Amino acid sequence: MTDSAPLAASDLPLMQGLAQRVTALRPDLIGAGASYGELAWVYGKGHTAQGSTWRRRLWFSGGELTAWAWAFLPHRVRRDDGSVTDVTGASLSHQIHPDHAGLVDEVIDWYDTVAAGLERTALPTTADEFGLTRWAAHGYLPDDRALADDGDWTQLNQRDLTELAQPVLPSGFRFRTAGEAGPRAAVRAHLDAWSPSAYTARSYEGVRRTAAYRADLHVLVEAPDGTMAASTIMWLDHMNQTVEFEPVGTHPAHRRLGLAHAMMLHGMRLARAAGATHATVVCLGAPGHPKARGLYYGLGFRELSRDAPLIKPAD
Repeated sequence: MTDSAPLAASDLPLMQGLAQRVTALRPDLIGAGASYGELAWVYGKGHTAQGSTWRRRLWFSGGELTAWAWAFLPHRVRRDDGSVTDVTGASLSHQIHPDHAGLVDEVIDWYDTVAAGLERTALPTTADEFGLTRWAAHGYLPDDRALADDGDWTQLNQRDLTELAQPVLPSGFRFRTAGEAGPRAAVRAHLDAWSPSAYTARSYEGVRRTAAYRADLHVLVEAPDGTMAASTIMWLDHMNQTVEFEPVGTHPAHRRLGLAHAMMLHGMRLARAAGATHATVVCLGAPGHPKARGLYYGLGFRELSRDAPLIKPAD
């Protein structure tokens, strides 16, 4: 067991290893921020700008990681449109091996200490019945804002890769990989899809440096005029033969053309060729956010798990 410390690059493979072991046993316990791919994506894109405000604690048993907690403390977010947001509360990503579920009280005590005096949020899954009782015992309540009809709670969706339709793009569009298109195009594709965004060339460089990143599984759709009209990164977990899409985005001028649908079919075919038998993707689950869920359900994905957002007021 280690005390609170900044999150280091060397922690990431340990945390991903626990995600892989939990995925193999209880994939319904994998929450937002705790999956193999999400860990690489969040760390890679954010550590340069926000890493100084991250704290983590690791728990070991017999030399093997059994739990981790990653606290995101107050920070400032600067976006490509010049807007700035000050995040004043704390949030937590965490994972506990189901054989060590009792560590949840230590995770909560650590979080309450490192984020003392702040409003605190956490995201266990609805399947973690024991954990939810312990969070409640420590004063955490359902987050009504996150759980509203237009709230930002998320669900993890899954499908197998046994039967995949042939992807079809509109005339003049073509598939590319980030290895072919290059870093500048990959960054531009993300910003075009997600602006206003804090993503930068340095963010992408951090993503590329994670061991889980593969440029051949970073897929883009190029429009006839050379614009990268859609993009997605796939994160391949060889242990579980699973690929995770994160993120998935389309340029506003090229939406409603079926690009994301075709891109994901193409991506799943690439992932299957690389050894995957199963795919996952996260989306907002609230009724007020139907678009991404509709896309993924139209591709055969169905809900595997969902988050249970919790909040505790500032002390």
